Amino acid sequence: MARAGRVSDAGRRRGAPRLRPSIDRGGSAAPATTSRGAPLPSAERRSRARSTAAERGAPRGTWYDETVQQRDSIRNIAIIAHVDHGKTTLVDAMLWQSGLFRENESVPERIMDSIDLEREKGITIMAKNTAIAYRGVRINIVDTPGHADFGSEVERTLTLVDGVLLLVDAAEGPLPQTRFVLKKALEAGLPPIVVINKIDRGDARPAEVLDEVYDLFIDLDAAADQLEFPVLYTNARAGTATSDLRQPGRSLEPLFETILATVPPPRFDPAMGLQFRVAMLDWDDYVGRLIIGRIVSGRVRQADRVAVVHRDGSTEFAKVTVLYGYEGLKRIEIADASAGDLVAIAGIEAIEIGETVADPESPQALPLIRIDEPTVSMLFSANVSPFAGREGRFVTSPQLRERLMKEKRVNVGIRVEETDSPDTFRVSGRGELQLAILIEMMRREGFELEVGKPTIITRAEPGRTLEPMEHLVIDIPEEHIGAVTQKIGPRRGAMVKMVNHGTGRVRLEYRIPARGLIGYRTEFLTDTRGTGLLNHLFDGWDDWQGEIAHRQNGALVADRTGRTTAYAIDHLQARGTMFVGPGLEVYEGQIVGENSRDNDMDVNITKEKKLTNMRASTADDAAKLTPPRSMNLEQCLEWIREDELLEVTPKSLRLRKRAVGGRRRF
Repeated sequence: MARAGRVSDAGRRRGAPRLRPSIDRGGSAAPATTSRGAPLPSAERRSRARSTAAERGAPRGTWYDETVQQRDSIRNIAIIAHVDHGKTTLVDAMLWQSGLFRENESVPERIMDSIDLEREKGITIMAKNTAIAYRGVRINIVDTPGHADFGSEVERTLTLVDGVLLLVDAAEGPLPQTRFVLKKALEAGLPPIVVINKIDRGDARPAEVLDEVYDLFIDLDAAADQLEFPVLYTNARAGTATSDLRQPGRSLEPLFETILATVPPPRFDPAMGLQFRVAMLDWDDYVGRLIIGRIVSGRVRQADRVAVVHRDGSTEFAKVTVLYGYEGLKRIEIADASAGDLVAIAGIEAIEIGETVADPESPQALPLIRIDEPTVSMLFSANVSPFAGREGRFVTSPQLRERLMKEKRVNVGIRVEETDSPDTFRVSGRGELQLAILIEMMRREGFELEVGKPTIITRAEPGRTLEPMEHLVIDIPEEHIGAVTQKIGPRRGAMVKMVNHGTGRVRLEYRIPARGLIGYRTEFLTDTRGTGLLNHLFDGWDDWQGEIAHRQNGALVADRTGRTTAYAIDHLQARGTMFVGPGLEVYEGQIVGENSRDNDMDVNITKEKKLTNMRASTADDAAKLTPPRSMNLEQCLEWIREDELLEVTPKSLRLRKRAVGGRRRF
């Protein structure tokens, strides 16, 4: 990644252009203009948004108590957006232009995505924070996930900051997770800065996207003050920002200036003692467990004695052994910290996310972090297949239990429950992706396990059963509308909106049961030939929508243990789609393919060609094998039925029946 130029001193003296609404003497807001006097593309929409907020009686100026003190040398801000709209790339550019790296320093793209899975999937999974210095002010930046499955990370992150950068793609506009993260920020009362990114895209439509952002703010009942947001247009890859599309940006200086002007400095009550709420947990091989969060009030020093206030109201005491702050991407040891600082504390073991570290003389707890309820659950169990123990290091039930309980302590979005079987655990989360990421992380750590089909969590009320609903947004080429609508109908999806932007692509919006989406993503990508975009967001609870058919095809099941042969596969290809190639070991009960019909079929995939002394008149034709279908972890979870399991090892993904003996299965 080429280094962007540093912000010039001359540029700093000029200041950054930012939006400012003009107010007439009657107190009503006139159409907003930039500092150069150019009208906004959405001035009429902005004025209507303010009027709507005023008619609704939205509060103004209710974010902070003006009587408290503030630290002008700090700004705490989070970057929130839909997945893949450019959050991490923008943070990379901000780090470069702050002078954090040398000219000749080799730094990979997506610096903040430090987990291998994040780099591979191109998404942010864990919230992370960094710090840069600009004009004598330390800006603490928190990069958050954009996928709703990791919403617990977003909710915790918002307790650390005083403002948010809402990043929106200039072509795609607001998508479901944009709505999700913005709703959380508005509920927290945080002032937003709207950043329309990727303005260099050929299909960019920034004016229309800004209109859609205003509509989104109105739909979410934004307060009047929150509608007075500044707007910037950025190209994160090039490291440029501007408040006026007619004048191309040269650096991110307008963004830095807007942050200083819009995001309020941390405010605190000087009469209060220490209050620190745990937002994240980490581990250091040298000092042990680390708790990460923001000091809301008071001061903390190394070797201080502190009180820990638990969820149940009980209090115990501990000692701060090491205190860390943040500088760039590094965690540095510091002697003390005060209100507004984001710090990591070592030495406190018995504490969980959301609990409070307080003054030992008068401990007062901060409000607990509220996390949305999980909607999807899966059964995790130790691997008991015939090939168990061949590829993993952690294969026993106690090891599996210890790992899941560790995840439960660190990740508040995950719930782990015991079942009737001592070897099986019910793991619940916000979505399939969140659970799939957990399975993949365990797999890479050396675990062997078996997981069942994802199931939806329902609620029972007097006389009815409720199930979670999803707001589904689909963006596809026009020619695929028929195929998509034909598949969503049987899944109980109801269309609520259809928009054609005149670009050859259509946006469809549905309200659909969450269980109707299980197994659909793979079909969707096939139907749209990989050109469609599918996103969904939790949309409340509703009455049970009726039965939904799952996979229409049965399975081809190996009827014996052995090694697959090209001869057997060649003769089975007409029966369906194969999942394995020749020369692989399989066991009885393992699923080796998908049947072309709706029933399961036992097959001999290890059959060898019989050799005789008789020679054919012509040479035997070589077997012409179709490459087997390769499925990743998420696709395997979508494919299996209730009577099937996915065997996960560090090297393999195998599908199998719950009972591996033919007589027990049929």
